[in-house]
Amino acid sequence: MKKLIPFVLIFCLYGSWVFAQNNTGVTKSSLVIKQTDANTNKIRKEGLENSNVMNFAFYLTDVSGPRLTNSPGYFRAANWAKNELTKMGLVNAAIEPWGDFGTGWEQTRCYVAMTAPYYAPMIAIPRAWTGSTPGNNIISSNVILIKAKDSAELYQQYSGRIKDMIVMFYSNDTLHPSFTADGERFTDADLEKMANSKPDTARRPAGRNISPEQMAARRQQQALTRQLNGFYNKEKPALVLSMNGRGNDGTVFVQNGGSVNKGAENNYAWVMLSSDDYLRVQRLVNAGEKVKLEADVKTKFYEKDIRGYNVVAEIPGSDPVLKDEVVMLGGHLDSWQGATGATDNAAGCAVMMEVVRIIKATGLTHKRTIRIALWGGEEQGLHGSRNYVKTILPIRQI
Repeated sequence: MKKLIPFVLIFCLYGSWVFAQNNTGVTKSSLVIKQTDANTNKIRKEGLENSNVMNFAFYLTDVSGPRLTNSPGYFRAANWAKNELTKMGLVNAAIEPWGDFGTGWEQTRCYVAMTAPYYAPMIAIPRAWTGSTPGNNIISSNVILIKAKDSAELYQQYSGRIKDMIVMFYSNDTLHPSFTADGERFTDADLEKMANSKPDTARRPAGRNISPEQMAARRQQQALTRQLNGFYNKEKPALVLSMNGRGNDGTVFVQNGGSVNKGAENNYAWVMLSSDDYLRVQRLVNAGEKVKLEADVKTKFYEKDIRGYNVVAEIPGSDPVLKDEVVMLGGHLDSWQGATGATDNAAGCAVMMEVVRIIKATGLTHKRTIRIALWGGEEQGLHGSRNYVKTILPIRQI
């Protein structure tokens, strides 16, 4: 029976060690490598002179593309990682199901542009698990700006008006130019203040800086937002525009807009625009200008296999007794669909793959089994790792 022991993983490509902590709280080397200068130099030399970490990152991002859970991009990355780990010499490499996740989804085409009062291409990305614009050709429509303070006004003023139209919901323009650099160095005074800071344990009511009127308005807006999806599904617009809620200067953060459940209603196209493009269109429409957009948004759902998958592989331990204890390391393989997920979390996966590559390449032995796991479904709620612990790990321990 393999036993998973609590661990603290510390691995630096410039030479460090992997440690495990036993149940008594005493930290000891789980790899039981003699900490000699010769062995340390082996790890340093392999990591510094033969590093493959950037190549791993390239295949996970540029080659695989976006890795939305259960999408073709995710399985491109998963199959590549499994094969690469096998080539390194790891055993039991597998794309392992952990339970039901839901439908896969990918965008296959996205084009949105303003054609009147002048032509301007838009920065747009479909929201995950949403539908396509109708037909096989580019659609063209005037833009309808919905301005409703509550669901009653929404249904009274806009029912029957938005079918096959391009619509957007009025958003307050709260963006301001930033003159602060994205990155800055901490001064000695900053560091001293951080070192001397004390944890703030005082409990304060939520929204303490918000007036009762502001809180009521916020709740009303949240209730209206919850009504919009049902309204759009009923009224069937051709395309719904939404504004990027984070970032500016053309940066778009996009997640989901529909359900992963098989057979769920996701029958309208829904894209995220950059805040710059969205607010430009909104200002024009709000001023009474006739604004026309054309769009061609196509997405695809995958319902044949709704299971979620992790990639796992391991290096067996050398000790007859301790090899049944496992030191685990890994990161999450999936990403959102708007980009290639370099920092979240191809970087973590690439480093962990480099860890096991260096262990194999140096030939240094370890008593316990080392297992790498690249999780799926993490962006939708840590599904891959949680279900591994709940369902897969107990089976592996038998």
